[in-house]
This record gives sequence, C-alpha cells and structure tokens, in this order.
Amino acid sequence: MYIGVDLGSTNLKAALYDADLNCIAQKGAPVEYIRQGEFIEFDAKKYLDSLVAILGELMKEHPCQVKQIALTGQAESLICLDAEGTPVHNAISWMDERSGEECAILEQQFSAAQCHRITGQQAVLPTWPATKILWLQRNKPEVFNKVATYMLLKDYIVYGLTGKMLSDMSIATFSFYFDIYGKRYWKEMLDAIGISESQLPPLTEPCTVAGAVTPAVAAATGLSAETRVNIGTLDHFAGMIGTGNTAPGGMTLSTGTTMVLTAMADGTPDPDWDMALHYGFLPDTYIMLPVMESGGVCLDWFRRTCMNNLDYDTLNAELLKAPEAGLLFLPYLVGTNAPEFDREASGVFFGLRQEHTNIQMAKAVMEGVCFVLRKNVEDILSKGTKISSIVATGGGAKSPVWCQLQANITGLPVEVPAVTEAGCLGAAMIAAWNEGQYKTLEAAAKDVKMVRRYEPEKSELIEKKYEKFCKLYQAALEIARM
Repeated sequence: MYIGVDLGSTNLKAALYDADLNCIAQKGAPVEYIRQGEFIEFDAKKYLDSLVAILGELMKEHPCQVKQIALTGQAESLICLDAEGTPVHNAISWMDERSGEECAILEQQFSAAQCHRITGQQAVLPTWPATKILWLQRNKPEVFNKVATYMLLKDYIVYGLTGKMLSDMSIATFSFYFDIYGKRYWKEMLDAIGISESQLPPLTEPCTVAGAVTPAVAAATGLSAETRVNIGTLDHFAGMIGTGNTAPGGMTLSTGTTMVLTAMADGTPDPDWDMALHYGFLPDTYIMLPVMESGGVCLDWFRRTCMNNLDYDTLNAELLKAPEAGLLFLPYLVGTNAPEFDREASGVFFGLRQEHTNIQMAKAVMEGVCFVLRKNVEDILSKGTKISSIVATGGGAKSPVWCQLQANITGLPVEVPAVTEAGCLGAAMIAAWNEGQYKTLEAAAKDVKMVRRYEPEKSELIEKKYEKFCKLYQAALEIARM
C-alpha cells in the first residue's frame, strides 16, 4: 500500500492506494490562516500535527502495511527553525505579499536577465521566499537572528516525519536562491538576503526517499516503523505524473481559479528563453510552467456579478444552445498573465449590444480565457517542444463546453483523465515506482486512464476571433498607457 500526501494551500489531503493504485480512502483537513492585510501566515507545527492526525485516521480505519508515503504540494511557503528545529515564527504563506519593498531592493542589485539565467524566473515577486527572508532581516531582526534553518513547507514536513533535513530541488526552484542549471544554492543571492548556505537544508533530487518515519510518528499514526517517506515533488509536477505526462510531448492543463500549463522541455533549454523555467521532477529535466491568473476566476466573477451564481450544470446546458454572438472578452481581471506579463492589462468586453444575453457573454468569457491559453501553447511550441495533446484537470475539466472550446481554439486534442484531481495519485505513482513496481515513471504513466477525448474543430470564425482578440489586447494596452 502507498499513501500520497498533497500539502495544499486550501486543504491538506492524504490518500491511501493499493498496489494497483486504486484509491482506497482519502482524508483531509482545511488549512487555517492568520491574515492581516498583506500578511498571510499559518502555524507550521499545527500543519504538521494535522497531517499526523490524518495519517492516524487512515491507519485506524484501514489498518495495512504502508510501504511508502510520497509527498507533493505547494512550494514557496517559508518555515523558520531555531537550532533545536522548532519554528520561531509563523510559517509565511506563498500568498503573503509583505515583501514588495524587498523586491525593489533585489531588482536594483540583480538584473532581470541575470535572475532568469540562474533561477529560471522572469520577475522578482513577493511570492519568493528570498524576498521574505530579506523582509525578516529588515523588519524582525529578533526573529532573523534566531533562525538556524530556513525551510520550505514540504521540506519541513519531511523533517517532521523523518527527522531528516533535505530540500527537494523541484521545490527549491521556487525559492529564488536556487541555481536551476548548477543545481546549487545561488551564493550571491544568499549574500544579498543575509544568510549562508549552512542555514539551508542539503539539496537532493526530487522523488527520492528521505528515510523512515520516526518512532514518534509511527506510534502516533499506527504506521510501521519501516514505512519510508519519499520527498516527492511540486503539486503541479505530481499532477503531470498523475495524468501520464512524464516526458516531452505531453501537456497538462489545470483550470481552477488560475490556469496553469505544465510541459517538460525537450533537453536542456536555452537559459535566455523568455519563459518561466523550473527544475523538473526527474534529474536534469526542466519544466515550462506558465501561470495564467485569468483562469476560472473570470467565469466565477461573471457568474457572481451577472448570473446570480447560476450553477455550472445549467450554465453548460445553456451554453450549448447559445447562438454565436461575435463578442470578445479580454480576461485580464487580475492584471499580469503569461506570456506577456503586462501590468496595465485589464478586462474588456468588445462588441457588446443590447440583444446580447448573459449566456452569450459567459461564452465570450470562456473563449477569452481559451485565447490566453492558446497564446501560452504557442509560446511553448515556439521553443521547439512538440505537443501532441492537452490533458485537462481541475474544475474546468468537468465542463464539456470548456474542454471543447480549449480543443477548438488551441487546435490540440483535449483529454480528460479518470482522476482529474491528480496530485495524490501522482505522489502514489512516485512511491510505487520507487519501490520497484514500475521500472520508470513513463511505464507507470501508461496505466493512467483517459475517459474522454475532445478533438479540435477548427474554423475560420475561430481564427478571425483570435486575430481580433490579439489586436484588441494591443489596442487596450495602448489606451491604458496613455
């Protein structure tokens, strides 16, 4: 038996799988935050205790021999430990935006080109732990001076379960102090934020075993003392594995509040590529991961403000009957989006007339999100990576209308896997592979089942609308910049 753990931002989940990777049971718990303006924190020890409790519940209800627990989850949340390994400050969430001034300071010290060539990241953002550490140095020296080790959340959970301090490189890639090509910490950035490499866990490849659970964890959960903990990989990367996307040529699309594309680069990419790059879940691989904040949030906004929160089943049924309206929508309700990252971008309806219905407007919203998806697909294809199909996950995968639009607009088939929430499954597949059940992750990926495939229906109308969409985007930017 295997357990896949997803260290989520909203919910913490653990799922028990049998040797055939059938899900036997799943348990979860919500994550509680301490919010004050831009500050978003949580209790790291409480998060760990919650996971231990969930594992205990699984074992109590389904007593069995678990060979391995594999972890996946969020990347950038920062944990500060003292010399005894005890948190000296609340965990600072990746969503926390306190470090805007520190971003500006680092931008003055390092050029955007230099940062991209080393970290793979295209911008200095408050999301990155490096900026939060600099904030602590400048604003909470009493905490900064106590910190013996800085960890990211998944690495802290590994420490809590096994007592081993290790940093998974597919997570370290989101720290802004990791050299993704040299596979080492970036010393100049560490100097800039005032810490040393000795304050960071040793680096290790993703999907490797950290060690067995501690006697205390075994006693608290009912797990065998021989149960091993696999450090796993990032949630989006585990989602790739759980949807069978383990080699160049595949693309996984997660459509939730945001829209995220993941595709493995074919070989070592050019460091000067104008795209966010991350160290992958297999040694010496790299993942392209454009994030489009204008995803499901746009449709949620429209349903809330113009449709009285119409349920999705009714909306999908009405969309199938809606005639073509010729409407265009720029879905930039939350500012910057890949691939352009234009801060001035905003939402726009174009071509709106009194005869248009809110159903037709909702379809324009969905099409607009798909046009942004196409821009990013074309950006990935321009880097020489060939894509045969898109595997859809998340809430958007449940909508046949949205899946068909994605296929029509990108020109690629869209497939829906049997398991659309693929993070825990991907983690369990990592564990099964590591235990020798599969020779490779690609072999494990062949067992992933698809339940539906949407073939693209290309049309001249779609091509004209996409051309107009791109021109409208540029015109709207010009007006915004006046």
